[in-house]
Order: sequence, then structure tokens, then C-alpha cells
Amino acid sequence: MPDSLVQQQFGANAERYVTSKVHAQGHSLKRMVELADPQPGWLALDVAPGGGHSALAIARHVQCVVALDITLAMLQAARDNTRRRGQDNLVWVQADGGMLPAPEGEFDLVTCRIALHHFPDQAAAIRDWTRVLKPRGALLLVDNIGPDDAEAVAFINRFETIRDPSHGWIYPLAGLEAFVRDAGLVIEHRERLLKPMKFYPWMERMQVSMEDQAMLARMLWNSKGTARKFLNPQGEGPETTFSLQEGIIRARKP
Repeated sequence: MPDSLVQQQFGANAERYVTSKVHAQGHSLKRMVELADPQPGWLALDVAPGGGHSALAIARHVQCVVALDITLAMLQAARDNTRRRGQDNLVWVQADGGMLPAPEGEFDLVTCRIALHHFPDQAAAIRDWTRVLKPRGALLLVDNIGPDDAEAVAFINRFETIRDPSHGWIYPLAGLEAFVRDAGLVIEHRERLLKPMKFYPWMERMQVSMEDQAMLARMLWNSKGTARKFLNPQGEGPETTFSLQEGIIRARKP
């Protein structure tokens, strides 16, 4: 996905990601910190910090967090969010998260939460994150994942792209694991998390048009087979809910 489209989509909706409960309070945020086990002397890198929630959570435990995003408006919103909470051991950098302006072996920890699916070359991004890790440094990756069935995962990606044109591609958890291993990292832990979603706030966060909201509603309720089981639509009208999934991977650089 072109960087300009990512910047356009997220620049226009930066504050919505600061206030989003899914991003600020989602279970994967707590699990990310638990699995990272951050230490007081560490230098950490948080790639594509969104509303700043993951960078803030890690910063409470380490010496410093470098938070890096390609979208200036997102960085500014995230920076303001963390400052309001009194956290000042963060450095904010506007740069491409797939081509890091950092030397080899710089960081004890690299984190990326719910953002990798926007990267045009996910495998290359993970290779670059591996490059900047110190020996024995850790990668904590959290991202949306799709079902294992190829037809169903293609349906889920079409569904996501209508809601957010900057959406790239979500893979099954096994696909993310392959990228991590191919980058030369050793996977120490993996897990899936169910992510219940409120359907209309999910669309409104990206200012989806009424026409596309109607299309997404039809897709949701007309889904079949593995895709229907994965999305699990429930309720009606404003109370409609559905489910997504997140994968969490902790990996170590040899």
C-alpha cells in the first residue's frame, strides 16, 4: 500500500486512535508488555505507535522508547497523549517503519502492535527490525490475523479494505511466524487472541461512507463458511458486534 495513502488515512483519523478503547485497552496491550518483560536499562523501539498506547506502556518500564511512525499527525497525537500522562522518556521520530534510520544492534526490544498489515513488504520490515536488535534482543509483534483457509482470508481482507483503503494484507498466524523465522529470529512464544468488535464504531473510526457501511453490513451478514465462523456477527442495528483475531509473537535474536 502506498505510504501516501497510509498517511492520508491515519493523519485524518489520528485522534480517533488515541481515544479508541480497542487500542488503548485491548487485551493484547497487556499481553504484549507481559511477554516483552521490559527491563529498566533497556532502549526500546515502538514501530507505528498509533495513539501511543504501546509506546506508553513499554516506556513505564524501560530507560527510553523511540516511537517511530511515517505519519506526522499520528506522532503528534501520540506524543500529546503520552505527555498528558506524565511520561517523558520517549523520543518521537517521523520515518518509514520498514526502513529504519537506526544502526545495527541498537535496541534491546522492538515492538509493533496492530500495524504490520499496513506495510507494503511485511517480510522486509521484520528483517529490518531484526537488524536493529542487539544480540539476544526481543521482538514483540502483535497484529491482526486471518483464518487459515485461503478463500476465507481473502474475504476478510476485502472486508477490511472497504473499511480502510490503506489496509494491506492480514495473514494467518502461521504466515507471520514464517516471516519472523525467515528474518533469522527464534520464536519463543505464539498465541491467538479473540478481539470482539462493535461494528459501527469500527467503521466510524475510519469515517466510512454510508454507502460503504451498507456494503460492509451486507458482507458481514452474507458471509459463509469459515469466514462467517471467523467474523461471528451478532446483534442488530447499532448493537451489531463481530469478531477479529490478533496474533502475538515473541521472538529472540540469536
